[in-house]
Amino acid sequence: MTPVQLSAITQLRHTLHRHPELSMQETETMKILQAFLGDNTSLEIHAGEGWFYALKKASASFQSSSNAGPMAFRADMDALPIAESISLPYGSENEGISHKCGHDGHCAVLCGLALELDRRETDRDVYLIFQPGEEIGAGAKRCAELIREKGIAEIYAMHNLGGYPEGTLVYRRGLTQPASEGLRIRLTGRTSHASAPEKGNNPAGAISAIVQYASGEAVFTGHRTAGISVSAARLPQSNPKTAAATDAQHTPMRLCTITGIRLGDGDFGISPGEGEISMTLRAEIEDEMLAMEKSVLSHAAQAAETAGLKMTCSIHDYFPETRNHDACLDRVLEAARKNKIPAISMGELWRASEDFGHYLKICPGAMIYIGNGEDYPPLHTSEYDFNDRIIEPAVNLFTGIALSGIASV
Repeated sequence: MTPVQLSAITQLRHTLHRHPELSMQETETMKILQAFLGDNTSLEIHAGEGWFYALKKASASFQSSSNAGPMAFRADMDALPIAESISLPYGSENEGISHKCGHDGHCAVLCGLALELDRRETDRDVYLIFQPGEEIGAGAKRCAELIREKGIAEIYAMHNLGGYPEGTLVYRRGLTQPASEGLRIRLTGRTSHASAPEKGNNPAGAISAIVQYASGEAVFTGHRTAGISVSAARLPQSNPKTAAATDAQHTPMRLCTITGIRLGDGDFGISPGEGEISMTLRAEIEDEMLAMEKSVLSHAAQAAETAGLKMTCSIHDYFPETRNHDACLDRVLEAARKNKIPAISMGELWRASEDFGHYLKICPGAMIYIGNGEDYPPLHTSEYDFNDRIIEPAVNLFTGIALSGIASV
């Protein structure tokens, strides 16, 4: 990137940081990004419902000679419900909301790619997807139909990641992020005076039984850690076809993390008649996660029936597994080599989930990571802010991927 381009992209990132918006509410973010692309590139801009994409059309000189299908890149736009607590000249102006996962940086990188593509020839159509709602797993499902509609042949995305040297490419073959979902179970009985609990039906006992069941041994990469997971021994076997399709790195990682318990308001004169348990289910394969869900709900239903309680449940923040395709990852690694970007293979998958997996169900692609620094503040913490120094290597890497079919690049 030229110094002028890099400065413009960095300033764009800071502008986005000032105006963070929660998942599926990214209206101002979209306006900022569309205005930047409209003012600085000739790319076509197409608006969807709560999202948009920019299109770089294949150059005429390549249209007759290239058989390459369209390519896509994705950036997520949403922020988190975390207050800005560090002093920044571009700090969040929206109370209780901030970009503590770095999606402002992801959008800036994709705009940097737009600047690079705008001044070059491409041998294929390149779609730049600006997606809402990644944090709650809702945005990719809304945008993924574009893949089918346009016949997109491959798709790429990046995430910044601490714990690795600054500016390095971090990658993993096969499974790179697991499936997960939020499960909420509600139990309803009957409220009574605390002096006469027998006249009511307090769900405390059933809640305790469900939590104990869902807090068995944790199973992760062959090791067991008490207290945070449903025991694998309790779970139905996963679909053999799905299991057969997994890579050799597959291990029985099944986590059930209790994220909330609600029962009454602590009034000493009231025996509550309703309660709620929230938990996150996480597994390497969707079928295994769904088997865990079935097992937990079956046990919860039995506990509710035994106690004479009404049970309802709901699923939230659903994320499929994210599994990289070898050919696409090879393209990434070759682009890194040409741009002299060091590459590090991840030994373990990143346990956080990512809705990019919805795209990978439709077409090949790769989710890659750019290191923030080995001691950089973790994502989703108040100390975090996107590392502007990784913008340039990320843009260079994406540009190398987009132009990898052109021999002169």
